[in-house]
Amino acid sequence: MDSRAKALLAARAAGEKKAKDVIILDIQHLSPFCDYFVIASGSSGIQVKAIAEVVEGRLSEAGFSLDHREGQNDSGWILLDYGDVVIHVFIEEKRVFYDLERLWGDAKRVEIKLA
Repeated sequence: MDSRAKALLAARAAGEKKAKDVIILDIQHLSPFCDYFVIASGSSGIQVKAIAEVVEGRLSEAGFSLDHREGQNDSGWILLDYGDVVIHVFIEEKRVFYDLERLWGDAKRVEIKLA
C-alpha cells in the first residue's frame, strides 16, 4: 500500500467516528519529512481520543506501525506519525487556532468521499 492509500485509509477510519471536516493534504513536493497530512476534527476530547484510536486500529490491522504519537487525550490535538503519513486530530477550537490548512496552503487537497 502506498502513502496515498494509507492516507485514504486513515481518513476513512476517522470518518467512522464521525470526525468533522476530514481532509487530506498532499505535501510531497513541499515537505522532506512526509507525503500526506490527514486532518480531522472532533467536537470533544472524548471524540478526539476515539477518532485517534480507530485510526490507529485500522492502520495497525493493515500492517502499519505507529512511529510516534504526540498529544494527550485532554490536549485537544493528537498527532499520529506513520512516517510518510501524519494524522492530526483536533478538537475544533484547536484546529481553528493552529490552522494547518492555511500554513500548508500550497498543498494539493486529495479528494475523499466519506460514508
